[in-house]
Amino acid sequence: MRIELIDDSEGLTQPPDDPRSAAAPPLGEDPNAMPAAIPRVSAELSELPGIPDDIETLDAESLLALVLRTLGRDRVALATSFGAEDMVILDMLSRLEPRPRVLTLDTARLHEETYDVMDAARRRYGVEIEVYFPQTEPIERMVRAKGLNLMYESIENRRECCGLRKVEPLARALKTVDGWITGLRRDQIVTRSETPKLGIDQAHGGIWKVAPLADWTTEQVWDYVRSHEVPYNALHDKGFPSIGCAPCTRAIQPGEDPRAGRWWWEQPDHRECGLHLDPVSGRLVPIRDRDTSEAVGPEASSF
Repeated sequence: MRIELIDDSEGLTQPPDDPRSAAAPPLGEDPNAMPAAIPRVSAELSELPGIPDDIETLDAESLLALVLRTLGRDRVALATSFGAEDMVILDMLSRLEPRPRVLTLDTARLHEETYDVMDAARRRYGVEIEVYFPQTEPIERMVRAKGLNLMYESIENRRECCGLRKVEPLARALKTVDGWITGLRRDQIVTRSETPKLGIDQAHGGIWKVAPLADWTTEQVWDYVRSHEVPYNALHDKGFPSIGCAPCTRAIQPGEDPRAGRWWWEQPDHRECGLHLDPVSGRLVPIRDRDTSEAVGPEASSF
């Protein structure tokens, strides 16, 4: 097995005339083969199936099974930063599908421990990890103009850095799927308190956004990790409940909010990387119910 590196300096290759010709071979023909990134076939919101009314009653594994069955293995992916929640989901997915798609962002500023758990996941679950990098030239221009640690100087600088290193690569990655799976939980932070288990992600073209652990507690996550011997980031044992880029993440003290270590020099209402911000208003983009078009919960980044 190998980690598949997506060449972000040139962007994704152009799709074939018929996107379906890029589909993966049937499972079992070559268990080690990983298809190239597949352009989205479902370009319109109306082409996706409706969300079942009883979706909130499903447990995590049942929800994942429904999503895999509905969208298909090649059209849904776990977007992971390899935190504890993401590793729980990967363990569940691997029990349902031998080759689940796994996407991640390498911002070029990650902790070494994050790379360690990435490799541990690859070995444990036999998955190939689709790694998306920032595009080179915009990063070079930013660093030349403002330095490597520009994020500490202003909110605008930090958001520019997040935009180039995270927002743009994720948007590119999500063009290859009709649904993405995240480790969001409602008790992580106030902006996630109404996270639906399954919603329509308007910020990324109306694809499905799946949060199978939305109603889980921290204790449930760690009970699963221990009982299933799931590999996890060693920084979790060093006071890091939430892990992002190295310059923007620190350990927290007992009693602090679990996300207090992310962008700790900013006010709490500014601590978003921009993955779910409206480019015009600058506000969080809510997940919307497809049938009613009403917002069903604001979202924050799982990265």
